[in-house]
Amino acid sequence: MRGDKFNPIHCDHRKELEKKLTNVDFRKAYDALEEEFTLVKSLLKAREKANMTQNQVAERMGTLRPAVARIESIGFRKVPSPSFNTLKRYAHAVGCKLEVRLVAAK
Repeated sequence: MRGDKFNPIHCDHRKELEKKLTNVDFRKAYDALEEEFTLVKSLLKAREKANMTQNQVAERMGTLRPAVARIESIGFRKVPSPSFNTLKRYAHAVGCKLEVRLVAAK
């Protein structure tokens, strides 16, 4: 109905995640995404440090904001992962250099 006020529902995401992680299947799927989560955190941190919006990154990359949003949601959607070249363009757009390293598994 028009004119109704929207009352947001408070959600403690950490608490909800802790609850869901007690489910063995959920935990297994969540743990399998650790590398993607680490990359996404790095991307978001670099963009934040550069004090840039997704639109600004997209402009520097020569693409559109939805493409940047897809890059920043690696592992969260069933879409192909960005290419090395795309990640390199993102890194350069936010003033960084892309570095890929292999580290010993835990």
